[in-house]
Amino acid sequence: MASTPLTSSRMAGASPVGFLAEASRRAVLASGPAPADARGPAARLLLGEVATFAAPIMRPFRRDFTLERSGNPQIVMLLPGLATHPVRMRFMAEKLEQAGHRTKRWGLGYNLGPSEEKFATLGARLAEIHARYGRQVVLVGWSLGGIFAREIAKHQPEHVAKVVTMGSPFSGTPYANNAWRLYQLLAGHAVDHPPVEAELAVKPPVETVALWSPRDGIITPRSAAGRPGERDRAIALRCTHIGFSNAEEAIRTVAQELERTRPG
Repeated sequence: MASTPLTSSRMAGASPVGFLAEASRRAVLASGPAPADARGPAARLLLGEVATFAAPIMRPFRRDFTLERSGNPQIVMLLPGLATHPVRMRFMAEKLEQAGHRTKRWGLGYNLGPSEEKFATLGARLAEIHARYGRQVVLVGWSLGGIFAREIAKHQPEHVAKVVTMGSPFSGTPYANNAWRLYQLLAGHAVDHPPVEAELAVKPPVETVALWSPRDGIITPRSAAGRPGERDRAIALRCTHIGFSNAEEAIRTVAQELERTRPG
């Protein structure tokens, strides 16, 4: 995995000429015409996401909160969203740890899209955590991280206690968002033609909860909430898409889901 969100392993190992050719190919892929069914959230909601970037800066000036000590502590793997690093979920991790849960990173650094190699690495990481603690792991995935969580849970359900997705576009057309061009630029493939076999709307064979928000400026509510049968439950929040990783409401909801998780 590359060390910055602007490169991929394929591009990082290329010659200067190869790098430019690959960058040009990705730029063309990202600038292609939008499909007729590509309808992301309204522009006014997208603007709301910009303000959320200031949340870490403003946090010291806002009222802090503390989660109640957990009576059902869990092992939790946090999976970051597109072009983000696990550090973006550090605040959530700290709050869950303070409540008594043990949080783990996904081991892939920046999330630049799927590949067979990345899923193999993630699968090995999940199996290692399961073996180390002797219990199933709760997967909490933000945006694209939730897609990874759902898919790895389909392959290794014996290692997973529950999947919680936060604003993850698993239902309907993969173009129902304002991030598909960025995805194609970073991942290097069309959003509806990933290099791995996946049926995104198929529910994993474990309890699966979808968090979504009508204020999400990146992913449409319909895509993140899903339909009955595509997840077990859907819970509406009022945060932005970026806010799923650090908003008090989102962190408290994740904590509540951890309390409801059956031991396994």
